[in-house]
Amino acid sequence: MLKLDILVISVHPDDAELGCGGTILKHIASGKKVGIVDLTQGELGTRGSAEIRIKEAAAAARILGLSVRENLGLPDGFFQNTREYQLKVIEAIRKYQPEIVITNALRDRHPDHGRANELVETSAFLSGLRKVETYFKGELQTEWRPALVLHFIQDYHIKPDFVVDVTAYWEKKIESIFAYGSQFHNPEWEDEPQTYISSPDFLQGIEARAIEFGKSIRVKYAEGFTSKKILGVESLFDLL
Repeated sequence: MLKLDILVISVHPDDAELGCGGTILKHIASGKKVGIVDLTQGELGTRGSAEIRIKEAAAAARILGLSVRENLGLPDGFFQNTREYQLKVIEAIRKYQPEIVITNALRDRHPDHGRANELVETSAFLSGLRKVETYFKGELQTEWRPALVLHFIQDYHIKPDFVVDVTAYWEKKIESIFAYGSQFHNPEWEDEPQTYISSPDFLQGIEARAIEFGKSIRVKYAEGFTSKKILGVESLFDLL
């Protein structure tokens, strides 16, 4: 078993890079083990294909330096927060036993994002119940509940509960995003249909949001997160 410190469970390949790529890089640089589980292959995307996006996700994983990346193969656009899919997510959580899970935004322009959030939140709780049985390689898994579930912020402007300085990792984050050549602005794909996220303006918006969050803590770039759980600190000075 590979135990992770942080497991990002997000619905589409590239969601993690966009939402918390800098935070992933920062924690890996500090010695933490971080992995990503993509719920779907993003097969309904206008550009590219499931096969292309799997290859792009692998390239992004190398750039980020992930300990592991896997894909649960849930149906893009049509998954629901059901027992069938909860058990798949629970299996992944118990497999990697993360202290922290990060997932999609609470609500967003893309309906998959909010639904994924609900699925992961529910599964993270159920994963701690001993009588919910899951198996990995034929063996009964031990129950495991992460100490904290966080949500990154996506298209909708949601006020973060806290932000993380990612200034030193911004360029690497952008590199990991551009690993998805089929999805974002790329002259090699100019003959393909243009989409909301393939416009150059889209990534400018990602940068503008990071600058906005960074300004609040007097740094250049930051990523924002929300938590349904009240967060605590040992000292007021941890907030400085």
